[in-house]
Amino acid sequence: MALHDVKVPQLSESVAEAALLQWKKQPGEAVAQDEILIEIETDKVVLEVPAPAAGVLSEHVKANGDMVVSDEVIARIDTDAKAGASSPSAKPAESAKAAPASPTAAATGSTAAALPAAAKLMAETGLSVAQGSGKGGRITKGDVLAAQSAQAAVGSAPTAVVASPAASSSTSGSPAAIPAPVSTSSLPSVNAVIGPEAMLEGRPEQRVPMSRLRARVAERLLQSQASNAILTTFNEVNMAPVMALRKQYVDRFEKEHGVKLGFMSFFVKAAVAALKKYPVLNASVDGNDIVYHGYFDIGIAVGSPRGLVVPIIRNADQLTFAEIEKTISDFGVRAREGKITLEELTGGTFSISNGGVFGSMLSTPIINPPQSAILGIHATKDRPVVENGQVVIRPMNYLAMSYDHRIIDGREAVLGLVTMKDALEDPARLLLEI
Repeated sequence: MALHDVKVPQLSESVAEAALLQWKKQPGEAVAQDEILIEIETDKVVLEVPAPAAGVLSEHVKANGDMVVSDEVIARIDTDAKAGASSPSAKPAESAKAAPASPTAAATGSTAAALPAAAKLMAETGLSVAQGSGKGGRITKGDVLAAQSAQAAVGSAPTAVVASPAASSSTSGSPAAIPAPVSTSSLPSVNAVIGPEAMLEGRPEQRVPMSRLRARVAERLLQSQASNAILTTFNEVNMAPVMALRKQYVDRFEKEHGVKLGFMSFFVKAAVAALKKYPVLNASVDGNDIVYHGYFDIGIAVGSPRGLVVPIIRNADQLTFAEIEKTISDFGVRAREGKITLEELTGGTFSISNGGVFGSMLSTPIINPPQSAILGIHATKDRPVVENGQVVIRPMNYLAMSYDHRIIDGREAVLGLVTMKDALEDPARLLLEI
């Protein structure tokens, strides 16, 4: 017998531990080299663990939901065994507590591959989704939620709905039965799985533990508010010049570069212009020291099925508009697929959060530590403004910049935001760097 250890990949220095999600292979099953055996969830990303060698999975050293660290052995592969043969090293207890096979296959009858969040949700609800809307037909969490809503609409209650005792007794002559608790061993997603229709029936409740990403985000936000003297300054910008420039070149830009010309590249360029002019906005605090960064790594807040992530555009000052747009587009796609890497989430000297895509009109963004400032942009709406003594209608966008008042004075914060406003209202400045 030749046993080959399956180990946890090397995690980032900032990640102490990770959680096993769901085994895709059970002991006794054949595995091919590089076949994905399980996903591992850290507080930043989901990592896939491939089989290091071909053979038969001998045992699960760690079960679904267990916490693991870098290089820890989580399973073993017998490279000499044949599928179906019993392995003397397999532990019955380990096999018994292993979760069922991935819901993308036998458990759900689905033939399409599922993203980790979707796979977990299907396992919890028992739903089957045959075809997904993700890249290559992969099943997304949104596909599962849509299927669940459709099921609820025809009167089939989701398996995770916990009925209130009061509601149950009002419809039945006997005392309400206490429902069995929902298993949390597979680390369910942060989003509730009760369908919107079911939420309006009776008085249901559901308790769902935070995902590691959500818990980490909560921890960092509390850390930011507790350790930074956060203040927010506001301004408004007339987006008409940017919109006119974009409209004029949007088709030629896409034909030339293979990516659409959006608005985020203008905001990134405007932010870099302000950071160059007022370096303290690009600085961070380390103990009693102020660290000034001679580079511009801009974090872009991106929504994903697992929650908010902030991948970093490295050396944004050296990138063209097309390179920035391609990077942001790539981040958006891979965030939805859970493919953002740890390295892409590490670092950053300044962040931009775009609540406007969801319709936000005004907000006070929270600093992403150890950074000292963050720009919040919002929905562009036609509003009456005064120009040269006349009331005119212009597409206006409110800008909000939160900053750490320990090292950034109001002067630098306000003038930095004005620099962004001036650059956006005269985008030629971004090209000429003036």
